[in-house]
Amino acid sequence: MLVRLTGLILIVLGLAFWTGHALGLIPVHKQIGYLFVLALWAEAAFAAPAAGAPGFVALVFLWGLVVAFLGMTQDRLLIGSAHWIIKLLHLLVALAALGLAERLAARAKESRTPAFSGR
Repeated sequence: MLVRLTGLILIVLGLAFWTGHALGLIPVHKQIGYLFVLALWAEAAFAAPAAGAPGFVALVFLWGLVVAFLGMTQDRLLIGSAHWIIKLLHLLVALAALGLAERLAARAKESRTPAFSGR
């Protein structure tokens, strides 16, 4: 739930920044971004026993590192007219993180739900 909430807030703020609005909130965006990654990692840690896919859980942890790295360095990458590529990449990486979190939660939920026996 926290991943969804922070993800939504980050997307709204990011779109505002792209349109040149609310630029004073960039530090807030960064702090919420840290919370987003921590929530992603917490979800992976708590879902790991139920998800039954250690490789997928590891991918979620690693993807969190990618999100954090890109978020912390994006203002120094491809400076100039090509910087839009980094902004777009940042958005896509974050959206992928949201998708991974949703998939992880679904796997964990499926493993806790007993299969229908048909009787």
